[in-house]
Amino acid sequence: MSAKPWSEACGRNCEPILAVLRVAFSNATRVLEIGSGTGQHAVFFADALPHLVWQPSDRPEHLPGIAAWCDEAGLPNLRAPLALDVNAADWLVPACDAVFSANTLHIMAWLSVENFFRGVARMLTPGGVLTVYGPFSYGGQHTAESNARFDAFLRARDPLSGVRDFDAVCALAHSHGLEFCEDHALPANNRVLTWRRSGG
Repeated sequence: MSAKPWSEACGRNCEPILAVLRVAFSNATRVLEIGSGTGQHAVFFADALPHLVWQPSDRPEHLPGIAAWCDEAGLPNLRAPLALDVNAADWLVPACDAVFSANTLHIMAWLSVENFFRGVARMLTPGGVLTVYGPFSYGGQHTAESNARFDAFLRARDPLSGVRDFDAVCALAHSHGLEFCEDHALPANNRVLTWRRSGG
């Protein structure tokens, strides 16, 4: 079995995110998690929300670590992780009525963010919910000095990445038929943003 990767940040933010997901996903049945990373979130949320079928996904190189967490947990509502690149023309994952993604938009190029929302809009059933966790700026201004430093770090590492602006992301989501619902402030200057696909 592969070694289980560990993220200290995941360990800290699970409970605050869960408080939002309990409400946002209360009527959902199947969740696609995009960018499952270490796999910690998948196990934690699947265990805490047994009414959901939780489908982790990530790029192929991350799947062994996610699988190690999933295999150890042995939860009946937690599926084996699937390979998913948001830039792929076709996402080979089942349709769902909820999508969750944490700490992904700021490490992607903007083109990939566009592909993320395009793909989510295709995958979500009408009335389905998207929730995204991470740092965001507002009106081009960071919400904290720590986020400004983080943004500078990201852009120095990859000029195409960086903390995304709330208005730009909401406009992009709206262009793909996703209606903005809620903005929750979470610890460490992060947010959980929620959209709903029109037609439900």
